[in-house]
Amino acid sequence: MNLQQRIKAFVKLGDFLSQFSNETIQKKDSIECNDLFFDGFKHQLKLAEEHNGWFTKENMAFAFKGWSENLTIENLNHWLEPYKINIKTPKNVAIIMAGNIPLVGFHDFLSALITGHYALVKQSSNDKYLLPYLAKYLEYVEPRFKGTITFTEDKLENFDAVIATGSDNTARYFEYYFKGKPSIIRNNRNSVAVLNGQESLEELQALSEDIFRYYGLGCRNVSKLFVPQNYKFDTFFESIYHWHPIINKAKYANNYDYNKAVYLMSEFDMLENGFLMIKEDESFSSPIATVFYEFYNSENQLKEKLISEKNKIQCIVSKGFIENEILFGETQKPKLWNYADDVNSIEFLLAI
Repeated sequence: MNLQQRIKAFVKLGDFLSQFSNETIQKKDSIECNDLFFDGFKHQLKLAEEHNGWFTKENMAFAFKGWSENLTIENLNHWLEPYKINIKTPKNVAIIMAGNIPLVGFHDFLSALITGHYALVKQSSNDKYLLPYLAKYLEYVEPRFKGTITFTEDKLENFDAVIATGSDNTARYFEYYFKGKPSIIRNNRNSVAVLNGQESLEELQALSEDIFRYYGLGCRNVSKLFVPQNYKFDTFFESIYHWHPIINKAKYANNYDYNKAVYLMSEFDMLENGFLMIKEDESFSSPIATVFYEFYNSENQLKEKLISEKNKIQCIVSKGFIENEILFGETQKPKLWNYADDVNSIEFLLAI
């Protein structure tokens, strides 16, 4: 199977996912093998939501929309054009996935297979229904993928390289356990936004997408704001109000109530609007339903701070502030060539 054949198969998978990219699922007659897989995947969505309350129909549809838009012939060719992909001896690539948001490990899965390697996947128990079914679809539209994809819940064995994503604690374990293998080990990261006080209501409304999408559980979610001294949060609170129905989601509401009680009992100063709390704090990682903020006096000093702590940061949202910044509202819409932790997985996979 050559590269173009693999690309063609993933394009078909993207077409299949496009049917599920809105909360209202719509079956399309033009999708290959739809009669075999469409109803089955609807059932997998039901199982995923029942198993993990964070995986709402809305958030799963958002994830599928992103992947269906990425898995086009144009995007896949653009992504892979700089590389000479001609693997003669495929390697077994172990992929340990997180489960914080739907299909969060799909990019690693795609990268391993598209370069011609085999994927040995160990999923999080929080996200175990979606990818195995999509892998079956992939094997059906391109039978030569059969035998190249393995899912396991057991101890990983017989692999040549590893891509593992987890918390800071598990990352330390991964680094020790996999020290004899080529590896990409990812740990906790968070995203930040830098405001200057001149943002329009529309820009702050877009920022709310970066904060609330997936309930703030992703590493690309903004969990920390840097604001100038004497910044007034009135416009910020006004701009995010359209997200207020989020408090009707039981898991989110439980976290909001719990964290609010902790802050009140600890007599911490914070501002809140009934569905989001903001608290001054130097940490990058904020609890669910909370965003931390920090004042800055000097843009240059703030740039130095962000650069010096880049190993803790996934995305910087700003406008004309720093190199490689991400525009408001775009953190959860990465392209294929936007690599987690800025580690190029294609170059890694071609070198093992």
